[in-house]
Amino acid sequence: MPEPIIVNHLGNSSQQIGLAATGHSFEIHEWRGSGPDYLHVHHSDDEAWHVLEGTLTFRFADRQVEASAGTTVFVPAGVPHTYFVAGEPTRYLIILTPRLRALIEALHSTPREQHGAVMKQFDSAILS
Repeated sequence: MPEPIIVNHLGNSSQQIGLAATGHSFEIHEWRGSGPDYLHVHHSDDEAWHVLEGTLTFRFADRQVEASAGTTVFVPAGVPHTYFVAGEPTRYLIILTPRLRALIEALHSTPREQHGAVMKQFDSAILS
């Protein structure tokens, strides 16, 4: 039987926790760094971020939003988006489906010019 994962971190916020938990319907990981540099959409998968430290900037089809520490951003399936870190060190939790985690792994091991084909394999698409 799977066990619950409990993380209680009371130390310096700049320490890396390395949180990762994988279930059947979603995963949660502590990450740093930007997402892809192109606007994209996941047709069947929701995705969310909770900023722990620094600021993530989200770009949507119609606007750009800065999410500072303490902010949670939920992007439902079908909403075009991307996000990036500008300057300061940023640490965040990303909550995603196992399919999206597999997509990210595939994109990291694939040349940029092939990302469109990889996105299609995971029910996603590059928009710009």
